[in-house]
Amino acid sequence: MRYWLPRTGTKKVVTLNRPKALNSLNLNMVRILEKHYNQWVQDEGGCIIIKGAGGKAFCAGGDIVAVAQDTEGSLRRDFFMEEYALNYKIKTYPMPHIAFLDGIVMGGGVGLSVHGSHRIVTENTLFAMPETGIGLFPDVGGSIFLPRMPYAGLGMYLALTGYRLKGADALHAAVGTHYVKSEKIAELENELIATKGKMNIVADTIIEKHAEDIRSLPSFSLQPHLDKIARTFTLGSVDDIVSSLKSCDDEWSAKTLKTIMRMSPTSLRATHEQLLRGARQNPFENFQMEARIVYAMMNVSGDFNEGVRALLVDKCKLPKWNPATLEETTPEYMSKFFTPRPDKEWSGGKLTSSL
Repeated sequence: MRYWLPRTGTKKVVTLNRPKALNSLNLNMVRILEKHYNQWVQDEGGCIIIKGAGGKAFCAGGDIVAVAQDTEGSLRRDFFMEEYALNYKIKTYPMPHIAFLDGIVMGGGVGLSVHGSHRIVTENTLFAMPETGIGLFPDVGGSIFLPRMPYAGLGMYLALTGYRLKGADALHAAVGTHYVKSEKIAELENELIATKGKMNIVADTIIEKHAEDIRSLPSFSLQPHLDKIARTFTLGSVDDIVSSLKSCDDEWSAKTLKTIMRMSPTSLRATHEQLLRGARQNPFENFQMEARIVYAMMNVSGDFNEGVRALLVDKCKLPKWNPATLEETTPEYMSKFFTPRPDKEWSGGKLTSSL
């Protein structure tokens, strides 16, 4: 990873620089960012610009293979807790935080961008939260932004299915705040750096000058299905969602049902409850809840290790979930994913006790 401080000293340009790994986020990167964000917070009138190297990805997620394989060490504890602290810092940062999402943005990359003030999407943007497919859940603050998307049920749909949003879709879903053509990104960055005004005052004007009018962009690809998403993915349980999809005889419902049934039953239940609770919480409470869930994912469920093995290591794409069905994920079992842990609660930083 590299960062650049232009002559003004108040504008910082951060480049996530692991292009061969699609700029996936590791613990060292989290710590470097945390350190510098703490230092830069005093630079009144400035901004942070964050982007990915290599032309393919902003950040394709966390380095979860390394995390999954660290079964005895402290990496899985430190990575998640410190990542959430960084996400929370971005959510509460007092200056413009401008992310150029010109490529793949998933998982940990979402946490580095979606909580900031400005998220610039392009025709190359590919957004997804695919965690239910690897035995995890849409963390990094998914409980903040997913329940608050502009269409009823959309966040729940994206969270349970891992559906990918491309290009203008990311703007329609409010993942992005502005749409700028990829060819104009460098020009926009240069103008942001060159301006002498205070960025909290002028950033919007500069970005909007380069942005496309949403009326000129392709319509939302999910527009034909938004009514079904609203009817189905606002239901009170995963069981009700599955039953509703089974009762429909259209192609979209059948495809969606097939997708959901491939996911970890534990992840589906945890994610559904996460978003229901998240809609009623403040950001600090959101991350505290997610820390409880990830603790259980590492200690109660084995689906995370199994999902990473099947999809990312062996690549057989045939995970053996345990429990194997929704029926086996009982209320008693799922309660462990949301139980407060007074001696191990996330408090905005590191934990001294293990996950």
